[in-house]
Amino acid sequence: MDFRSILMGVSFSLIWSSAFTSAKILVTAASPLMVLSLRFLISGLLGIAIARMLGQKIQLNREEWTVVVIIGISQNALYLAFNFMAMQWIEASLAAIIASLLPLVVAAVCWVFLGEKTGLNGMLGLTVGFGGVLVIMLDKLSGSSASLGMTLCLIGVAALAGATLYVGRMMSLNKNVVMIVGLQMLVGSITLFPFSLIFETWNIEWSTSFILAFIYTTLVPGLLGTLIWFFLVRRIGPVRAATFHFLNPFFGVLVAALILSEPLSLRDGIGVTIIMAGILLVQLSRKKIAKAD
Repeated sequence: MDFRSILMGVSFSLIWSSAFTSAKILVTAASPLMVLSLRFLISGLLGIAIARMLGQKIQLNREEWTVVVIIGISQNALYLAFNFMAMQWIEASLAAIIASLLPLVVAAVCWVFLGEKTGLNGMLGLTVGFGGVLVIMLDKLSGSSASLGMTLCLIGVAALAGATLYVGRMMSLNKNVVMIVGLQMLVGSITLFPFSLIFETWNIEWSTSFILAFIYTTLVPGLLGTLIWFFLVRRIGPVRAATFHFLNPFFGVLVAALILSEPLSLRDGIGVTIIMAGILLVQLSRKKIAKAD
């Protein structure tokens, strides 16, 4: 793996992980579905505008449109909506830790339901990774609100795992990556907006931190992070790219501690280290199997 790929991977992990901190700032000051649908709308329009400047056009066949819609709903609408709602009751660091389960969930689904080979390191990694989450979560189960927040995050991870299984199919759409990202964002906005109208009372507590968090979330994790991920997968493949997810628990906890001053206990640190080790074992195992095939 060359230096540019490593730089892209680390940058993606840091951006991805920081999104939970900026989201926490947003949901404490505004209705979560409303602010998220607005973020998707702006990110989507910007993505499409940039794509047009690059000469990309909306030229997708029926199958490609189906993939864009499915990923737009699962990866953008469901995953982020559940996380935004969850962070009304739990810390950003905990949401980031639960979200970091993605590689483990995908590996488990591929192993159990899709018949993918899983070596000893892979099985050990799954056990270790989920064990690390239990170490952290059992310490956080201090009330029904916290339990609800963690449950919503877990549902979000399941939705994102479903979208991730389509990544291989997305690679056939690599000529118009920026346009595809913009379209996915619009799908997310269209999906969430009606639910926001029905279930939320719109309100925003305007502040400098809210405005900065919204701009950052819209432009950096919302647009730049997604583009980096698709270009990284196209450059080095989904299995190798997914290895960078093992950095997410560390970055997620670190950013939340620095920006939001969220406390980090020794137990949290041990759990994060265990999860990172589990994710790394799983990804190395999948990489080895991919090479063997």
